[in-house]
Amino acid sequence: MAVVTAKDKLRRLLGEGLHLGADGTAVCFSSERAADTTRVVHGLDHAAAWLGRPVPSVYSAELSEFVFAAGVKLMETARPDLVYLSTTDYVQHKHAPGTAEANAFYRMMDGYLARLDALGATVALTADHGMNGKTDAAGRPQVIYLQDLLDGWIGAGRARVILPITDPYVVHHGALGSFATVHLPPGADVAGTVSRLTALPGMELVLDRDSACRRFELPKDRMGDVVAVSRRDWVIGTSEAMHDLSGLDVPLRSHGGLSEQRVPLLVSRPTPTLAADAPLRNFDIYDVALNHVE
Repeated sequence: MAVVTAKDKLRRLLGEGLHLGADGTAVCFSSERAADTTRVVHGLDHAAAWLGRPVPSVYSAELSEFVFAAGVKLMETARPDLVYLSTTDYVQHKHAPGTAEANAFYRMMDGYLARLDALGATVALTADHGMNGKTDAAGRPQVIYLQDLLDGWIGAGRARVILPITDPYVVHHGALGSFATVHLPPGADVAGTVSRLTALPGMELVLDRDSACRRFELPKDRMGDVVAVSRRDWVIGTSEAMHDLSGLDVPLRSHGGLSEQRVPLLVSRPTPTLAADAPLRNFDIYDVALNHVE
C-alpha cells in the first residue's frame, strides 16, 4: 500500500498503524515534507530526491502535482495493490471553475490520471467537499463574526467558537468557512442561543449538539453545545480581529456549508455489481473501487 498526501497533517493521521519501515510493506509521505522522509518513518528515503522534484510551496498547485507524479512513479516501480493520493484545495480556494488557473490545474490532473489508467490502475476519484464564492456582488467577503456576537450577548470569553477549517495555512481563505461549533458556559440557554443565531443574516442552519450530531453523524464528545452553518455565499469567523484577510488577492472562496456537500464520485471502469440508485457518499469510494469494479 502507498499513501501520498499534499499536507503532512493528513499524512500523520493516515500513516497511523501502517507497517512502515525497512520491510517496505507500505509507503506514506507528504509533498510538504518530502525532503525529510526516511525509510523507518515513511517507508521511503528522501522522497523528493526519489521523485526528482523540488519540494513545492504549500501555497501552490505544484503541491498537488507532486502527489500525482509520485503516484505515477509508484505505479511504474513498486506497483502497490492500493495507492491513496490526496491533494490540497489551494487552487479551488483561489480560482473559480472556468478560470485559466483552474483549467490548467484540471488539465494537469487529467494528464496524470490518464497515465495511471494506462498503467493498468483502476482510478477512483472523489472529493471531501465542494467550494463556493463567499462574497457579495462587489466581491467583498460576507462574514458572520460569531465570537464577537456571543461576547456581546453573554459576556467576553464566556463562549468559545471553534472553526474546523483552521490549520496553519490560512492565507488563501483567512480561516473562514461555513461551519462552526460553539461551546457555551454552564447553564447557558442553548435553545435561546440557537434561536438568536438562526435569525442572523447569512445563517442557514443552527442546531443544538444532539440534533447536529444526528443529522451530520458527528461525535458528540468533539462538538460544542451549538452547531452553526452559514449560507452558500457567507462564511463564519470568530472575532474580526483574529482573521487576517490581507492575503486575499482574489474574491474569497471557501466551504463547510450544506451547499458544499455534494461531490463527484467517478470510477474509470464499469461497476456492474453496484446498484444504479445506491445512495453513495464520498467515503464509499473505497467500497466501490475495491468491491464493485468490473
